Amino acid sequence: MFNIKDLLKYDDIAVQCHDYPDADALASAYAVFTYLKDNGKRPRIIYSGNAEITKPNLLKMIGLLSIPIEYVKAIPPNNALVMVDCQYGESNAARFDAKEVFQLDHHEDSGNGCPGIVRSALGSCSTLIWDLLKNEGFPFEKHPHLPTALYYGLYTDTSSLEEIAHPLDKDMRDELEFDRAALNTLRFNNLTMDELNIAGLALTRYRTDEENGFAVFHAEACDQNILGFISDLALQVENVDVCIVYNTLPNGYKLSIRSCTREVMANEFAAFLASGGGHKQKAGGFIPHAATGDASINEYIWNRTREYFSSYDTVMADNHGLNTSAMPRYKKLAIPVGCVLSTDIFAPGTPMLIRTLEGDSDVAASEGIFLMIGIEGEVYPIKEETFAKSYAPADNIFKGEYTYSPTVKNKITGETVPLEAFARPCVPTGQSHIHAAPIAKCTKVFTPWTPDGYMFGRPGDYIAVRVDSPGDVYIIKKEIFERTYAAMSNP
Repeated sequence: MFNIKDLLKYDDIAVQCHDYPDADALASAYAVFTYLKDNGKRPRIIYSGNAEITKPNLLKMIGLLSIPIEYVKAIPPNNALVMVDCQYGESNAARFDAKEVFQLDHHEDSGNGCPGIVRSALGSCSTLIWDLLKNEGFPFEKHPHLPTALYYGLYTDTSSLEEIAHPLDKDMRDELEFDRAALNTLRFNNLTMDELNIAGLALTRYRTDEENGFAVFHAEACDQNILGFISDLALQVENVDVCIVYNTLPNGYKLSIRSCTREVMANEFAAFLASGGGHKQKAGGFIPHAATGDASINEYIWNRTREYFSSYDTVMADNHGLNTSAMPRYKKLAIPVGCVLSTDIFAPGTPMLIRTLEGDSDVAASEGIFLMIGIEGEVYPIKEETFAKSYAPADNIFKGEYTYSPTVKNKITGETVPLEAFARPCVPTGQSHIHAAPIAKCTKVFTPWTPDGYMFGRPGDYIAVRVDSPGDVYIIKKEIFERTYAAMSNP
């Protein structure tokens, strides 16, 4: 398995960006360059292609953060080569011969077999490099320009942080100590007069659906941050609760999505409409050319969006109307899970952000609230009286194995702690039962725990109602349900 220390076997190393470097590529290359130079190597940052960098924010980034990038047409073949934010042999990066080729990227894996790490779930390549360096104990504080570069790389590749979905992206965003003045300089030099004209034209090219409260806008080719700028303006239009702004890229269509209604979470809608994600109010996505078939992109987005609004059922937990008598009863298997009294983490009343692989959720620390950690790292709050009925303490030390270990952030101070550090094991008693049934249609469940959104279930997931608390309605993912519940005879 690749480790960034593997690069230290080479003295002369070229760190290559794709042919049209953006802020994420520049930041990623700068981070690898700094790591190598700190370890006594002779790195250089290069890019090639038909033209040199001209965008004003990128030129300012290079100058302000002292990024020593070179425009080249060739490199010595005895160099090792590290591709960042791109992959070897792809059409967006010039191909150079090298002693050894590595790649660090966050796009879809091309399958070329080169050693390195490709993590397509991340919002930026900067996040990948940050995580690799952090795991090596890299002294970011000794390189004051580097955190700003990495933050700006994430900022631009996630439409001003609005399309962040992966918890590592969120962790880097929250942990980096960057130069805010420098970031503002870069942020506010991001729009040219030509791009302002593109935004103005896009706002005149729209189609609205008043019944469902959405609008679609078409923009000319532009930086993805401009799409976000346009969608922020579009959402302020009367009777537009959801907006989609798109433009055309060489390999597909880029989308910026906004929602100002609780009934549509932008990140969930983006996952339906495209390969995308983000926040509840702001998200983005990408649609390959092939996905639209014979339809124009405008017709494709329009039809898929109308399909979305008819694709789900809505359940209000406090007035759900579910026929529980027709739903089988289940009990939870005696599989150890984690439990944490919320006030063991922070003082009572502290607003907390819980971060898991499934997303972020908010809850306030309270003597009466426990946080449960499920078998896949999912976290859900329950009341103390429910906990007492449903779980018994276990003697062993709690240790889960998750793709991403959940964390809790104090929303006042910004302090972030691993939830597992406070957890103790407990085992379901089997005395608390639920009515549950698989859903055949996507379902949104609105609960007191989700005041600005909903729990979302897909066909095959289960909707559950506690037998002893009919207003406690929730979604259980199919894979989790099948591993943790057993059917029982109805009384």
